[in-house]
Amino acid sequence: MATARTPRTPGPLRRRRAPDPRRVALQQRLRQQTRRVFIGDGPAVGVDIGGTKVAAGVVDGEGRVVAQLRRETPTTSPQGVEDTIAEVVEELAAHHDIVSVGIGAAGFVDAERANVLFAPHLAWRNEPLREAVERRVRARLGRRVGRRTVVENDANAAAWAEYRFGAGRGESRLVCVTMGTGIGGGIVTQGRVVRGRYGIAGEFGHMIVVPGGHRCECGNRGCWEQYASGNALVREARELARSNSPVAHHLLELAGGNPEAITGPMVTDAARAGDPAAVELFEDVGRWLGIGVANLAAALDPGTIVIGGGVSDADELLLGPCREAYRRTLTGRGFRPELTISRASLGPAAGLVGAADLSRGWG
Repeated sequence: MATARTPRTPGPLRRRRAPDPRRVALQQRLRQQTRRVFIGDGPAVGVDIGGTKVAAGVVDGEGRVVAQLRRETPTTSPQGVEDTIAEVVEELAAHHDIVSVGIGAAGFVDAERANVLFAPHLAWRNEPLREAVERRVRARLGRRVGRRTVVENDANAAAWAEYRFGAGRGESRLVCVTMGTGIGGGIVTQGRVVRGRYGIAGEFGHMIVVPGGHRCECGNRGCWEQYASGNALVREARELARSNSPVAHHLLELAGGNPEAITGPMVTDAARAGDPAAVELFEDVGRWLGIGVANLAAALDPGTIVIGGGVSDADELLLGPCREAYRRTLTGRGFRPELTISRASLGPAAGLVGAADLSRGWG
């Protein structure tokens, strides 16, 4: 027999809160960030901004660079660099039907892929790069170029290029570590670049691995890039040469007897030629690289880590010690699969190729 329910006494009417405008704006931005609008595989311009040069090219849908320009970075002022970017975009657009423009910048790029929040080598702070470049291009040509301009972190762009066209092709969870003056990084998971809540994910170089260690340009001490980068390699080589150690005689000869004249390519050439001191320097840098890679494996569990940048030109002189240190440092070693550590395959063009491809709507 069913039991009759006691009717509920209606309570006081609740007044519906007005939506918080800040929350509404945030939700709209997040929807825009996750929306992917693909605009075709037509030719796109990619621009890679470095501390000393601006490299630009037209990239087709297969990742091939079909036209390329290079300009020296004229100044650290944002306006000078923006003028140079507009100049190369104008020149490339004169000969190609461009669908979009991607700009890779070394620094923190916001989640809307429009503004450079911080770029230490160019002294940029909250620079509206996308708007500035579009305005300059329109002033030069009387029209915009392509349907869209986006700004990307240069390491994210390089990671995407390796994922789509290079050493990470076919890998669903990829991490790219770019070893140049410092360390840049990018993460690609299931066909999307992981940019983080504020757009600045992947700054692996500033993970602290030695508390109280070498001072870093970021203001902290003991960052990973102070032990596994081009700067770290050159610093240690010069220090060895200044000590008047007999093992450094070949490096000193290459530098004309001046320790301060030792460069990264010089150390690489010496290591390739079998110089014991140079080989040892790469072993040290490779060991620190492997320790950081093990940390990334513990945090992110990728299937492949691609190592790029100028320091990777040393190939197995760097990657051999890296793999050994990774295996010795990996948490749970012996009871978990090991990731693949590969050298990047696209070389210096990776940044502009990735920026161009991302501007089409991928990633």
